[in-house]
Amino acid sequence: MKFKNNILSKKFLIYGFGKSGISSLNYLKQKHKCFIFDDNKKKLNNKFRRFIISKSKLLNNKFDYIVISPGIDINRCHLSNYLKKNKKKVITDLDIFYKFNPEVLTITITGTNGKSTTSKLLYEVLKNHDYDVRLTGNIGNPILKEIKVTRKTIFVVEASSYQLAYSKYFKSKFSLIINISPDHLERHNTMKNYILSKLKCVTKQSENDVALIANNNLIKKFLRLKSIKSKIIFVRKNNYNPLKNKLNNNNFIHSANFQNLNFLFELSKYMKLNLKTVLKTINNFKPLKFRQEVIYRTKYLKIINDSKSTTLSSTIPFLETNEKVFWILGGLFKKGDKFNLKKKYYKNLEAYIYGKDRNIFYKLFKNKFKVTLSKDLKSSIKLIPKLKDVRTKVTILFSPSAASFDQYKNFEDRGEKFNMLIKRYLSIK
Repeated sequence: MKFKNNILSKKFLIYGFGKSGISSLNYLKQKHKCFIFDDNKKKLNNKFRRFIISKSKLLNNKFDYIVISPGIDINRCHLSNYLKKNKKKVITDLDIFYKFNPEVLTITITGTNGKSTTSKLLYEVLKNHDYDVRLTGNIGNPILKEIKVTRKTIFVVEASSYQLAYSKYFKSKFSLIINISPDHLERHNTMKNYILSKLKCVTKQSENDVALIANNNLIKKFLRLKSIKSKIIFVRKNNYNPLKNKLNNNNFIHSANFQNLNFLFELSKYMKLNLKTVLKTINNFKPLKFRQEVIYRTKYLKIINDSKSTTLSSTIPFLETNEKVFWILGGLFKKGDKFNLKKKYYKNLEAYIYGKDRNIFYKLFKNKFKVTLSKDLKSSIKLIPKLKDVRTKVTILFSPSAASFDQYKNFEDRGEKFNMLIKRYLSIK
C-alpha cells in the first residue's frame, strides 16, 4: 500500500460520517479524491455536499480504499454485500495515520474493561514528563484530527475491537491488552473473533516493538495461533503489589483498577519514566465521569456511578466486598456474558434490575441473592431503602452491566439520568 506514491490518483470512499469519518475527509481531501456515504442521510449536511455520493453511483464506482467507521457493522449495514466483495480495500483512520506517520511513537491500549481510564492516566503521566503527547481513538480526538505532529510526538490510542478488526496496517511501538472477557459478541459472534481482533495490535508489531498482555489463558491460546515478532510480556495481577503502599488515591486501591496500573508500571520501565512522577500522577488522578465515579460519600454511605459498565465482568470486582451493596443494573444483556462472583459475597448483595432484559438477569441471580425487578431506573432507585442516616457501611452501586440503548442514547445519557435521580433520592439541591 503506497499512500505517498501517486497520491492524486487514489480514490477514497469514507463510509460512516461521524467524528472519525469527518476527520478522515478533512485529512485526505486536499490530495485525494474523496467521497462520503452514510446509512443515515441526516449526517450528510450541505457543508459536505460536493463529497456525497449516492448508493447507486457508489456501486458503479471503483475505489482504491474504503475508510470505514468503527460503528459500521459489515453484516448489518446498507453496503453489506459491497463491503464483503471489497473487503481487501477496507481500512480505518488508524491505518491512514500509520501510513503517513510511521515514525511517530504510538502506544495502543485495548482490552474489555478500563481502557479509557488507563489511556487517560498514561496520557497524564507522559504529559507530566513534559512529552508532546496526544490522547486519541475512543477517547479524546479522532487520530486524524491531531495537528502539528512531529517525530517527537507520542500518541496514546485507546482502540476498540471494532477499530482493530477492520485495520490492516496500523501498528504500535507498544501495545497493551489489559484484560479480556466476553463483550461485543453480538458483532464478533464468537470469543475467538473478539480476541483475534484485539490481538491485531500485537500481530502487526515488529521485532523492536513490545506487547504487554494480561496473563490470561484464553489470550495465550489464540496468541499461539499467530506468528508474533515483538517482545511479549505477560503482566500478572499483582506484579507491583509493593507499590500499593505508595498509593493514597482510593480509586486505585481497588483490585480491578490496581490490576490495570500494573501495565503502566511495566510500561514505565521500558520508557524509562520517573517512578515518583508516575506515582504522583496516579495519586492526583480524578476518575473519568461515569466510570466507577463516587458521586456521594459520607462516613457510612457511598454512591458510585459506573454507567460505563456494559458487562458483568466489569462489575464483579466491585461486588467482592464484605460491605452491604445495593446494586442497580439493567438494559440490554450482552451475548456470552457470565456472572462469576464467588458465593461468599452473595450475603452482602441485593440487586435492583430494570430494563428490557431484566428477566435474563433475574434468571442468573434468582437463587443467589435478593432480586427486585422494575421497569426503569427511576423505579429501581425508589425501591432502595432510605440510607441517608445509615450507621453501617453501605454502597449503592449503579453498574448496569448491560448496553444502554433500550432506554438511553448512550452510557453518558444513562449516567446523567442516574445523577439526577440520586439527588432526588437524597433530597440534595
